[in-house]
Amino acid sequence: MTAATFIKKLLRSVARRGGPHVRGADRNTRKTVALCRALISQRGEATGAALAREALAAYSALQDGPLDAFFDILASDFSPDPGEVGHAADAYRQDPSQANLVQLLRVVEPPRQELFRRLNMAAGGTAALVEMRRRLLPQLKLRPHWTGIDADLEHLLASWFNRGFLVLQRIDWRTSAIVLEKLIQYEAVHEIQGWPDLRRRLQADRRCFAFFHPALPD
Repeated sequence: MTAATFIKKLLRSVARRGGPHVRGADRNTRKTVALCRALISQRGEATGAALAREALAAYSALQDGPLDAFFDILASDFSPDPGEVGHAADAYRQDPSQANLVQLLRVVEPPRQELFRRLNMAAGGTAALVEMRRRLLPQLKLRPHWTGIDADLEHLLASWFNRGFLVLQRIDWRTSAIVLEKLIQYEAVHEIQGWPDLRRRLQADRRCFAFFHPALPD
């Protein structure tokens, strides 16, 4: 069986188990959610990477209403099971052992955190998840039920962008133009007045450094 055939069979199986939010969504959203469910359920490394690429491609194509529907499903169907959380919390309250604590921590973690970790297996996954949070943040006041998604992304990105994972590099006039353009755009303390001003600030007697992440070279 080829990887493509396996993925199609897996998608059909997962799609049949979708909840009411999934069944009421448009075709592209249902496909994206089915791919995400398949990605979580898959154990093989190679197939998982292929599913991650498929899921990210499907997600990236969502806009406006379908994108909102996808976030709604992430918030409802990829959250912890309240019954399991309550049962584990009661067990830990009655017996605050390390075993019960570990079980509580396991069930309280939303399945979408594991989804985000697996999406990160695909090339460009880290950038896609950063972009996902950028799309999510402006909507939180209008859609507070998405707050859990943002919290999960913030939790993971804070770990992935820990200072220990970053590389300190010097920026000078030989640095790539795309990075220099961002320096002009985002300098918040002393605004840079175009390229001549930037070149003056990057002369040999000046020092400018930036942290870079290996998954986001530019």
